[in-house]
Amino acid sequence: MTAYNQTSFTEFLLLGFPGPREIQILYFMVFLVIYILTIATNSMIITLVTVDKNLHSPMYFFLSNFAFLEIWYTTATIPKMLSGFLTGNKAIPYRSCIAQLCFFFTLGSIEYILLTVMAFDRYFAICYPLRYGTIMNSRLCKQLSIGSWTSGFLNGWTMSIPASQFSFCSSNQINHFFCDFIPLLKLACSDTFISEIIFFVLAWIIVLTSLFLISVSYFYIILTILRIPSTTGRKKAFSTCASHLTVVLIFFGTAIFIYLRPNPKQTYKADKVVALFFSAITPLMNPLIYSLRNKEVLKALNRAWKKICS
Repeated sequence: MTAYNQTSFTEFLLLGFPGPREIQILYFMVFLVIYILTIATNSMIITLVTVDKNLHSPMYFFLSNFAFLEIWYTTATIPKMLSGFLTGNKAIPYRSCIAQLCFFFTLGSIEYILLTVMAFDRYFAICYPLRYGTIMNSRLCKQLSIGSWTSGFLNGWTMSIPASQFSFCSSNQINHFFCDFIPLLKLACSDTFISEIIFFVLAWIIVLTSLFLISVSYFYIILTILRIPSTTGRKKAFSTCASHLTVVLIFFGTAIFIYLRPNPKQTYKADKVVALFFSAITPLMNPLIYSLRNKEVLKALNRAWKKICS
């Protein structure tokens, strides 16, 4: 095990998922397919929303933003992991490690905010259907989109600063498949109290604030749906929220398990699997959830396929 100090430290070793060469190649093939499908399916949603006029509405505008975000979110971690599986080189330079951490938390912060904005969009669509077009106009949608990306960037960049202040003097081996805050925290040999406070306060604020606002939105959405007299009307109203709600439960549930536990330095064997789920599997599931449960997206896909075949 190599020893380093703050001045001579140059790289980390991402231990990832160990195993013999044959298993590493199998991992490479599986996650390469997942990564390609993630890029393809999210790109498909962006293309459909862009070219199909029937999808030119606030809901699909934010969905295309979300799909674009998911492409970059999975790109923050998976390519480096694939490279490690294929070549066996698990090393990552110190600066690249901090950059990956910053990129990951920036995109994660944007995702929380964007999911909150999408909940507000569903709130106005169901609770104020007659005024929806006036409230969620093109200008407001663009402002909300820019605000989500900007505020997410600022929060994610600030969350990455504490890790850049750590000193490492005993080991450069990270028991993870990407540079995450908690594995780096466990390796640090300097006083990390202030850094922990800054990071976890920001994490709690962004996660719990988003979760609270989404919960309030769905509280009023559910009340409004229950007042709809017909069963068909209630089912139709709820179907417009089901996909978003499914994504919210998956993303928030996995992130809270990893980052908002009482003792942040306490780790579990399932941590890497859960982190893999929300960094690689969820970005693939999201477009499938939205497309398979959304008749308008399926119709747009069918129209696009007919144009290609004609």
